[in-house]
Amino acid sequence: MQEQRSLRLFRRGPAAEVRLAVFVLVSVVLLITDARWTVLEPARQAIAVAIYPFQRVAMAPAELSQYVDTWMNATALVHSEKEALQRQRIELAQISTHAAQLSVENEQLRRLLHVADTVTQPAVAVEVLYEPPNAFNRRLIFNKGASDGIRAGMPVIDEGGVVGQVVRVTPYTAEAALITDDKVSIPVQVLRNGLRLVAFGGHAAAKIEARYLTNEVDLEVGDTLITSGIGGLFPAGLPVAVVESINFDPATGFAVAVGQPLSHPERYRHFLVLLVQESKLHKEDTEGFNE
Repeated sequence: MQEQRSLRLFRRGPAAEVRLAVFVLVSVVLLITDARWTVLEPARQAIAVAIYPFQRVAMAPAELSQYVDTWMNATALVHSEKEALQRQRIELAQISTHAAQLSVENEQLRRLLHVADTVTQPAVAVEVLYEPPNAFNRRLIFNKGASDGIRAGMPVIDEGGVVGQVVRVTPYTAEAALITDDKVSIPVQVLRNGLRLVAFGGHAAAKIEARYLTNEVDLEVGDTLITSGIGGLFPAGLPVAVVESINFDPATGFAVAVGQPLSHPERYRHFLVLLVQESKLHKEDTEGFNE
């Protein structure tokens, strides 16, 4: 009977040990040759050129990821820098506006100091805290009150002239009615001829009025009204208003002079409260100023 043999597709090659030894020997020879001579440089260049596309393909995901990360970081940095520049622009604008406001207030305080030197009464500089939202009364709330010597009835002035009169005080605040308020009346006189009148507030257009004038009264448009000093509450000589119009009412037979106040309470924040003597305040009828 014939012996069966297995089918062999490949011839058996050298043993694994022999192949390892051959590879080691070849490697050593290549190392020595590459270290001493440049005969393998063309082969190295050719292999580098051949594998370069595969290197780029292998490195593409990492490079793409790095590019995307760099782009996102750059976008975030540009956005943050833009926001920082916007904040800086707003802050600089606020600083500039604040500096301009301080310059204006400083100039006004200098003028107030000059006014304080021209009056004989001691004065307290006050600052407006807020203006009460009242369509019928014209008032200002100041940051000083009875603890600083301010009392109801004391006049308030600025560099333009008379602003108003204190009508209510607390230990640390004071409320003043402007001369255009219907609760305020001021003894005045015409600077041109000394004619004495009484100026009242309450005009709808935020002006003052001299009422019940006869046809013979020597008053003209453009005349300046100043405090007369009668009663001792308002010092004499403080500017009050300029006469804008004189209107005759045939129904009553009297004329009404309308004046534009020379003070600017709507424009400034700092004013002077004149500390008139307590005895003069008691002589004044201040009941009409209390609500």
